[in-house]
Amino acid sequence: MSLTIFTSPHFADHLTPPGHPERVERFEVMQVVASEFGKRGGHVESPRRVTDQEIIRIHDADYLTAIKETAGRAVALDPDTFTSPGTFEAAYLAAGAAVTAVEHVLDGPAGTRALALVRPPGHHAERHRAMGFCLFNNIAIAAAAARAHGLNRVAIVDYDVHHGNGTQWSFYNDPSVLFISSHQYPYYPGTGAAGDIGTSAGAGFTINLPLSAGATDADYELVYSKMALPILRQFRPQLILISAGFDAHMNDPLAGMRLTSPYFGHLTSAIVAVADECCEGRLVAVTEGGYDLAALAESLRASIRALEGDTKGFAAPTGESPRGDATVKAVLPHVRDRWKL
Repeated sequence: MSLTIFTSPHFADHLTPPGHPERVERFEVMQVVASEFGKRGGHVESPRRVTDQEIIRIHDADYLTAIKETAGRAVALDPDTFTSPGTFEAAYLAAGAAVTAVEHVLDGPAGTRALALVRPPGHHAERHRAMGFCLFNNIAIAAAAARAHGLNRVAIVDYDVHHGNGTQWSFYNDPSVLFISSHQYPYYPGTGAAGDIGTSAGAGFTINLPLSAGATDADYELVYSKMALPILRQFRPQLILISAGFDAHMNDPLAGMRLTSPYFGHLTSAIVAVADECCEGRLVAVTEGGYDLAALAESLRASIRALEGDTKGFAAPTGESPRGDATVKAVLPHVRDRWKL
């Protein structure tokens, strides 16, 4: 197994207004964690910029033009999403880091994994608009790059506390990309209901796992062990992508979940195990949210350990899981025709 981290100091050039949760200090935490990884012998590399061709596989050309017009400027794209003079370059590098990570994994030997430590995040960005702190949908652009590389089955697992609406709509009618999202519901952005499973040929290849506020490690464990991981195994992906958001942490200021830092390691490790079974360990994780700085650091460290294959201290949680049980019961009728559960 080999893990490489892709990141760039230019991610600190994306500045947001005072008091905004997606602040530059988040990247300072990422830099510290990446430096620790490098000091113990890990590979930390710079990404390339995304190309316009790679972007327009996911976003409209007119939208790309509009984002280009923000270069060097401070612009409010919506009430939550802002640019600064350095944001345009950071956004191109964030999407580029996701694509670079995919290329690294697909061109490498079995067991190659990668983590893209990026900002701005991406999973809310839709084909024609920025939203939720996101300009380009980094993970969707990466999945489209994998498809262009010749893969027929790509899986995306999104454990950010918010539903990845932009990612969902990118592949809603596409059976070649399995999208699984666990998220607080109802909550921003309001999408991701249990019955939203895709359309046309893609019906059944979008799996939403809406959890009520207060969900714990045990609730998530039930939902992943009973629903997400069995579906992932049946899909037999050739590559797994993770939208690695850490804002379901119990200390995060934006949400109401109660996950612990070690559980992010356990959950990542469980997804890694599926990658080992189905796609020779090939897996890419791309950062999304996570707004408590200490929790972000701890959760990143746990996830990096899992990506390296270290499972020490990642025991499966125990205890009651009423919210997880409610989610399983809500989702099962919508997906049982497609998947054996």
